[in-house]
Amino acid sequence: MHSTNLLLEEPIRMASILEPSKPTFFPAMTKIVGTLGPKSRSVEIISSCLESGMSVARFDFSWGDAEFHQETLENLRAAVKKSKKLCAVMLDTGGPELQVVNKSEHPISLQADSLVVLTPDQDKEATPNLLPINFSGLSKSVKKGDTIFIGQYLFTGSETTSVWLEVTEVKGEDVVCLIKNSATLAGPLYTLHVSQIRIELPTLTDKDKKVISTWAFRNKIDILSLSYTRNAEDVRHAREFLSKLGDLDQTQIFAKIENVEGMSNFDEILEEADGIILSRGNLGIDLPPEKVFLFQKAAVHRCNMAGKPAVVTRVVDSMTDNLRPTRAEATDVANAVLDGSDAILLGAETLRGLYPVETISTVGKICAEAEKVYNQDVYFKRAVKCVGEPMTHLESIASSAVRAAIKVKASVIICFTSSGRAARLIAKYRPSMPVLSVVIPRLKTNQLRWTFSGAFQARQSLIVRGIFPILADPRHPAESANATDESILKVALDHGKTAGVIKPHDRVVVFQKVGDASVVKIIELEN
Repeated sequence: MHSTNLLLEEPIRMASILEPSKPTFFPAMTKIVGTLGPKSRSVEIISSCLESGMSVARFDFSWGDAEFHQETLENLRAAVKKSKKLCAVMLDTGGPELQVVNKSEHPISLQADSLVVLTPDQDKEATPNLLPINFSGLSKSVKKGDTIFIGQYLFTGSETTSVWLEVTEVKGEDVVCLIKNSATLAGPLYTLHVSQIRIELPTLTDKDKKVISTWAFRNKIDILSLSYTRNAEDVRHAREFLSKLGDLDQTQIFAKIENVEGMSNFDEILEEADGIILSRGNLGIDLPPEKVFLFQKAAVHRCNMAGKPAVVTRVVDSMTDNLRPTRAEATDVANAVLDGSDAILLGAETLRGLYPVETISTVGKICAEAEKVYNQDVYFKRAVKCVGEPMTHLESIASSAVRAAIKVKASVIICFTSSGRAARLIAKYRPSMPVLSVVIPRLKTNQLRWTFSGAFQARQSLIVRGIFPILADPRHPAESANATDESILKVALDHGKTAGVIKPHDRVVVFQKVGDASVVKIIELEN
């Protein structure tokens, strides 16, 4: 993975572009979140996804029942054992998502310049002139001239499978709309989005709470993706709910920014959340197309400076049905990496796409190529300047470890940690080499039984760019009383050698707490 980095600001030999990429143990520093569903739920397919670079498995509860997702999760666990690859589990809440209900499941053809009525009466059958929806308050939320978008599952951007409507009249609880483009809606459910309009529904719905308190609680999920996060209070409310559910008090909350309200409150949300997911499908409807890239760059930059993961969605939609992405999509993935994104989230591409493994592999290869021209030096200076002075003790040592690793051309940074915070701080400065995070479990008790922490922290770092966790033997302390106990370091070095990122005569930077002090060591390996 580690190679002499090129810079886009410098001339690049055209011949070097044609050189084939070398296979590596870690497909890319940028992580890939894959949504598991009908096309990607067998042990064999999930194992291949893990081998190809997926490090976080997303379970989308806006569709499917708990039994279906539980079976998929059991298959994931079997695949993890088979492939010997760690994988985090992300639960995506449904949130206040509006849907068109088509009980007959017959395709509905909508003709441009015709009228269609949206009604909250779900007992009525969906027709080209009448679409039942799952929300009775739409008529109170919209007015004449407002824009409504309807699409299947996710917004594809394809005008043959999604439709734009313009509100022409409100009649009681019904909303009359003018159809702006012809489209055919096929399937039982379609997502409905009202541009720049607040829907008076809770962000964490009763259905979400039931799923979290049963399925998520039983399976001890690592990350909660909070759909339609609109303000910091949404995150605080979700965290308070999780805190009452045993081990879920360790679950991280990633705020999913999907509308203008969430975008307007971005800074306060970022401060409260553990990470951010930029849901570009919905944002692309709320924002003019020419403004989407500006928000992406500004949001990712803020996440980078805060040291919190930024996840970008909707990058290779065409690979849902095709083996190769479009040129624009390939460039979009690379630009997300160059912007500083920690992870790429694949939705329909792996959920119901025909080529889930190939999609993950292709995205990983694009990320790896983009990382080769990432200007780490400029980014490092910007990050240090943003933090300002005086730095905290831990941040100072973490940034120094990255600078030392770059100066001595280290092949890897090894970080011993219990909470994962030190490794995340190192990753914040975007080192050009992998960070092997050795997570040392801590023994804790609730007065009834003893348990070890650490598994959550190890898996949660799988969504952070550049961090590759190892769960260590709990008998090894993270904060050694002396620096002579090298047995745990040997485990990390052996893992790095097996992975192919550490070779004889390489230099390795080690970050470790010794007593009350944090220590950075530079080790030169022998044969």
